[in-house]
Amino acid sequence: MHRMVEVTVDRDRVVLEIEGWDKLWSLRSRLEIPLAHMTGVEAKPDQVNQWWPGLKVMGTALPGLFAAGTFYHHGELVFWDVRHPADTIIVSLDHERYRKLIIEVKDPGAVVAQLQGAIKALPR
Repeated sequence: MHRMVEVTVDRDRVVLEIEGWDKLWSLRSRLEIPLAHMTGVEAKPDQVNQWWPGLKVMGTALPGLFAAGTFYHHGELVFWDVRHPADTIIVSLDHERYRKLIIEVKDPGAVVAQLQGAIKALPR
């Protein structure tokens, strides 16, 4: 089974549903983030490979195989749910516990476009 995170936009929030066994490995089943707290969304698998999780806080990591949970990276908390870096997006956040969400999704290009469009549509 190909595990990933299901991403939906619900009005002014993004809902991230952690699927399959990753709920157990990451110790999370769902994240809700206000769109206004998202400062960027991108698909950069080469960057994900370079950042492979730092110090584990809560979760599971098998270097080079998968990472799920909360990790410290350069002094910041980062949420990871990744098995295949090529299918990964990076969400940058402000005013949240996590500075970044590094998550595997079904269609990275479509999810990036969806989230960027939702962020642009926010009233300023």
